[in-house]
Amino acid sequence: MSNFTLVSIGVVILSYLIGSLSFGVIISKLAGLSDPRTYGSQNPGATNVLRSGNKPAAILTLIGDAFKGWFAVWLAITLQLPELVIALAAIAVFLGHLWPVFFKFAGGKGVATAAGILLGLNLWLGLGTLATWLIVFFCFRYSSLAALVTALFAPFYSGLIFGTGSPLFWTVCVMGVLLIFRHQQNIRNLIAGKETRFGSKKN
Repeated sequence: MSNFTLVSIGVVILSYLIGSLSFGVIISKLAGLSDPRTYGSQNPGATNVLRSGNKPAAILTLIGDAFKGWFAVWLAITLQLPELVIALAAIAVFLGHLWPVFFKFAGGKGVATAAGILLGLNLWLGLGTLATWLIVFFCFRYSSLAALVTALFAPFYSGLIFGTGSPLFWTVCVMGVLLIFRHQQNIRNLIAGKETRFGSKKN
């Protein structure tokens, strides 16, 4: 096995381990807050951490989760690895966030990490998906709805940028499917009219 192959495998494994760093849990523990997996949506993401009332902790969670996605992609690109390996590293860090080995595989929904990954893959792709999220969010005030709509549009954007034959396009497609899968309960709540609108008293 060549050194190049070993480096490629190592980067993919490292990406998964980086993704497994659940910043919602880590930052909450450092701040003396309850584990976000024990209240609210039981999701260790920034939105649920915000329910603790600690805005700095929520912001740090958001930054940390996005940064790890960006970093894994940046590392693979910096090492000049093939496009396929970059795609695998992106998927690996995303899977690490969803099912973190360090936290009994109880992870988040992946919105912030996906944003970081897309920014790492292509600046315009990241900005386009971020703009989509913001537009939907400010129109309807549902974070989950914004994430779902963005998950549907991101593959379209990536197809325009990378082409449908690129591994990076299929990576974004897989991430979109996983994002929707992780939002099953939110979808049911939206249909039933029970989803919490951002800024409501329930939040």
